[in-house]
Amino acid sequence: MKNQALDSIIAKIEDKIERNERITEEEALWLFIECDLSILGYLANRARFHKHPEKIVTFLVDRNINYTNECVSRCKFCAFWKERGYIISKEEIFSKIEEALSLGATSILFQGGLNPKLGLAWFEDIFKSIKKKFPNIHIHGLSAPEIVFLSMMENLTIEEVLIRLKNAGLDTIPGGGAEILSQRVRELLSPKKCTKDEWLHVMEVAHSLGIRSSATMMAGHIEKPEDVVEHLSSIRKLQDKTRGFTAFIPWIFQPKNTQLEHIEKASGAYYLRILALSRIFLDNFENIQVSWVTQGGKFAQIGLFFGANDFGSLMIEENVVKAAGVSYRLKLEEILNLIREAGFKPAKRNILYEILEVY
Repeated sequence: MKNQALDSIIAKIEDKIERNERITEEEALWLFIECDLSILGYLANRARFHKHPEKIVTFLVDRNINYTNECVSRCKFCAFWKERGYIISKEEIFSKIEEALSLGATSILFQGGLNPKLGLAWFEDIFKSIKKKFPNIHIHGLSAPEIVFLSMMENLTIEEVLIRLKNAGLDTIPGGGAEILSQRVRELLSPKKCTKDEWLHVMEVAHSLGIRSSATMMAGHIEKPEDVVEHLSSIRKLQDKTRGFTAFIPWIFQPKNTQLEHIEKASGAYYLRILALSRIFLDNFENIQVSWVTQGGKFAQIGLFFGANDFGSLMIEENVVKAAGVSYRLKLEEILNLIREAGFKPAKRNILYEILEVY
C-alpha cells in the first residue's frame, strides 16, 4: 500500500511537469526529503527537456575579477576575506580584461569584499573607464550585498545606487550573496551581510530598471530542507513578478580555511538533489546551471541529467572558491568534450543566454 501511495505522489508530480503546472512547497519538501534520488533525477530530466527539448548545453567564457578581498562582513563561510587586503588597480583590471578578450571572453564578473575604502564614485570611475577602453565587454558585477553596502555608505536608496551604476556601465548583476534566503540561517552565517528581504529588494529594483540578474544558492552547511524550499520559493515568487532572473546556480559550501571548517562537506548526492529540485520547482526559470567550479567536471557532467541545461563558465580566473582549498580547472576543449560525451551539443552563449556559436 505504501508503494502505491508513493507511486501516486510521483505520478501526480510527473503529470504536473508534463502539463507545465506548478508544484507546491509541500510537494517540493517531499521531493527533497523523501523521493529516491534516481526518481528525482528522472523527474528533473523530464522538466529540463520539457523546457529545452533541444539537446544543447550552453556555456560562457568570462573572467572573474575580484577587485578587493578586504571585507567588513567577515562571513563564517568565507575563506577569501581579509581584514587588510588588496585593492586592484585600474591598470591591472585592464590587463585582465585584455587577456580575457584574447581567450574569447564576452563578459567579466566583477565582485569583491565589502570594503569601506571604496565608495560609489570609485565604481563609477572603474565602469566608465572599462566601457571607454572596451566598449563591447559586458559588465556583470556587484552582488546584492555590495549594492546594499554602497547604499548604506552613501546614504542613498538602492534605486539611486543602481541608476548611477547603470549609467556608468553596469549591465547585469550576479546572484551572489544569496547563500540561503532564510533569515534564520543568515543571522548565523553572515549577520553583518544584507538580510533576505534586502537581497530580494535589490533584485526587484534592478529588474525594474532593466538590469537583469542571476540567482544563486550556497547549500551544504547549516540549512534545513525547509530553508532550501524557502529560498526556492522566494526567488520563484519574485520571478513571477519581474521575470528578471536569467538563471539559477546552486553550489555546495566549501568548508576548508573557513570558520566552519569543522562541518563535513556535503555529498555529491546532496548537490544533485538540490539541482534536480531546483529544475522541477523553478518552472519560471529558463536556465539551471551546474557548478563544475565546486563539484568538478565529471560531476557537473552528471548534473546535466539532473535538470541542468548550462555548464557555467570557462572562468579564466576564480579566487573565492580557490581560497577554500578547491581548485578545479577546465580548459575549453575539456568543457566541450564533457558536454559531447554526455550526448549533448555544446554552444557558447553570452550572459543573457543568447547563443553565439554552436560547436
